[in-house]
Amino acid sequence: MKNEQKEKFRRHITDKIQSLKKDIISYKELTRPIAPDNAIGRISRMEAINSKSINEEALRKTENSLVKLEHALKIIDDEDFGICIECDDPIPFARLMILPETNLCVVCAEKLTG
Repeated sequence: MKNEQKEKFRRHITDKIQSLKKDIISYKELTRPIAPDNAIGRISRMEAINSKSINEEALRKTENSLVKLEHALKIIDDEDFGICIECDDPIPFARLMILPETNLCVVCAEKLTG
C-alpha cells in the first residue's frame, strides 16, 4: 500500500472511530434500565423493553466494530497490512475503505463464507 493510501486510510479509520464512539454514547443512553412507570401502559412498556434489546445488540455490534477499527489503526504500518491472510495477495484499497477491519480479499472471503 502506498504512503498516500495509508494516510487516506488512516484518516478514514480515525473518522469512523470517532463516529462509532458517538454512536456508543447514544446507544448507552438508549439501553439504560427502564424504570417501572405507571404512566405508560403495558404495551408501551413492552415496546420500550423490545427497543432496549435492539439497542443493546446495536451497542454490542458497534463496540465490536470499534475494537476491530482500533486494531486496524494500530497495524496499518505493519508490512503485511492489506495483505490477505489466506492467499497473500494484496487486498484492494477500495475493499479496505469499505471494510477497514478486513484481512481477507474478496475471493478468499467468499470461499470462507460459502
